[in-house]
Formats: sequence, structure tokens, C-alpha cells
Amino acid sequence: MNPTRRAKRPEKALGGILRKTGLTLAVAESCTGGLFSKIITDAPGSSDYFLGSVVAYDNSAKTKFTGIGRGLIKRHGAVSIKTAEALALGIRRRLDSDIGVSITGIAGPTGGSVDKPVGTVCIGISFKGKKKVLAKKYLFKGKRAGIRRAASLTALRALIKALHGG
Repeated sequence: MNPTRRAKRPEKALGGILRKTGLTLAVAESCTGGLFSKIITDAPGSSDYFLGSVVAYDNSAKTKFTGIGRGLIKRHGAVSIKTAEALALGIRRRLDSDIGVSITGIAGPTGGSVDKPVGTVCIGISFKGKKKVLAKKYLFKGKRAGIRRAASLTALRALIKALHGG
């Protein structure tokens, strides 16, 4: 490989995979405020596979736009594996996509607690036809913008990895 050649950007790599497989994507974001969707749509031709997204900061928006129950958020909190799973599944179903991705967390600088400090982010990935939703909790360090970017890029890489069977 030519060392001067730039590596393929992850959003373009994802686009190539989705285009090749014919799969569609829908997104529910909270702490990233639409940054993940922006990164996805930075790739030319993303309208071939990206159906849309919702930025749901408030818990009532999470329930309204993704169909998840208020009780789930009350029991587990807005920033939890269970909520990330429900958001990914809910947005996938609402937009009738093949894949649903969710990102929910605390980007700071305020809002953290001992149990869920600033930088806590949960990412969920739901695939049509699969019961199990992939979800993972992360703890990112840094300031608000860095946490939002790290969460978005981590979700992008996790989706690419999941599509490759990882």
C-alpha cells in the first residue's frame, strides 16, 4: 500500500458497506446532539441508506419519537444500557430501517453523578431480524466537544465492526 494514500474515512467505509448490502440506517441521539448523524451524512450519497434521525434530549422526546416506555427510563435512567437498547430498537421500528443506532449519555460539563459521571455514554445497535440488541457502556474523558466526538466515532466504529460480524 502506498504510505501517502489516506485511509478511508469511517463514514465512507460505512456507506460502502450499507450500499453494498442494501441495508438502511436510522439513529436516535441524545448527548451527541446530531453529531453522529452529521458524520454519517458527510459521506456523499448517504441518502441511499440513511433514513433519518431524532435528537431526543428530553426524556419525553425519547418516549414520543422512539416509542420507548417512560417506566423504562424511570427504572434504569436515560443513560443506561437498557435505555440505549430500547432507543436503538425503537428508532429502527419507527423509521422501518434495517439498523437502529442509539447514543445516550452525559457530555457535561454538568449533569454527572457518582454512579454516572460526565463522559458516561451508552451506545445501542439494533438489527432487523435479531432479538438481541448490541449495547455497551463507555466512559470518555475530556471536555464536552471531545466527549461528543468520541461517542459519535465510537458508535460509527462499533457499527462497522458489527456489520463485519464482530
